[in-house]
Amino acid sequence: MAILIDGKLTSEQIKTEIAARVAEIKAEGGKIPHLAAILVGNDGASQTYVGAKVKACEQVGFQSTLVRLDAAVSEAELLQVVEDINTNPEIDGLIVQLPLPKHISVQKVTDKIKPEKDVDGFTPTNVGRMTLGWPAYVAATPYGIVELLKRYKIETAGKHCVVIGRSHIVGSPMSILMARNEYPGNCTVTLTHSRTQNLPEITKTADILIVAIGKPEFVTAEMVKEGAVVIDVGIHRVDDASKKSGFRLLGDVKFDEVEAKASAITPVPGGVGPMTIASLLFNTLLAAERKIFP
Repeated sequence: MAILIDGKLTSEQIKTEIAARVAEIKAEGGKIPHLAAILVGNDGASQTYVGAKVKACEQVGFQSTLVRLDAAVSEAELLQVVEDINTNPEIDGLIVQLPLPKHISVQKVTDKIKPEKDVDGFTPTNVGRMTLGWPAYVAATPYGIVELLKRYKIETAGKHCVVIGRSHIVGSPMSILMARNEYPGNCTVTLTHSRTQNLPEITKTADILIVAIGKPEFVTAEMVKEGAVVIDVGIHRVDDASKKSGFRLLGDVKFDEVEAKASAITPVPGGVGPMTIASLLFNTLLAAERKIFP
């Protein structure tokens, strides 16, 4: 039976640790961490994600600011809002919830965020620093995965890690983190994607398989080596009339099949997902304490 890597439980442990540190800061008369989020438009999923982030801030004792902007807001107006937060000394971290309306350049907005406040880890400065192995804000999902591997004491040195998916948010940074000369890391990494030939042959050689391809139940038991550690980043809402909600959540991995072969596996939901918000909070704490950019 595979070890279940419980992201929900781990994220609650991290939030408890952060709340304890915030209590210490408060007792010392220090500045309470403050996270700002910008939400453009009325996308349902985005509103849910931002709402969860604001709630998590309250849970750990952070201050939070939610800036809501109409979907018709101009690019120039949004960039000015970002700049206003950049120069506000009361705010430590800033996230701009994606996706943005089509008339706004994600690249321009991301590049406008001050690296010292980029707790999402998306700016070129933070991506570059992470790549060089310098102190950086690491994107929340990869950071969350690294923390799960660490807290579950998954051995990584000398292992073959296969990453499926090459996005700048998960796949690419994950491949860099798993190859770095520290723990978790020191893996031999193969980065695969939708154009990779003979993908099942490659995944079957993985000691650690990280799946972020965005396709429901893409990875089946035939693609997994006996005893592999499997990290499922995907989450998909699939219609299911038998459920009260009318849907069920699936990952990129066919969990029931793969669990029987894996030595450890993350579930969906309750695996990687909860770790992203915990990682965002941790980055904000680092920003408030000037740990990355003194």
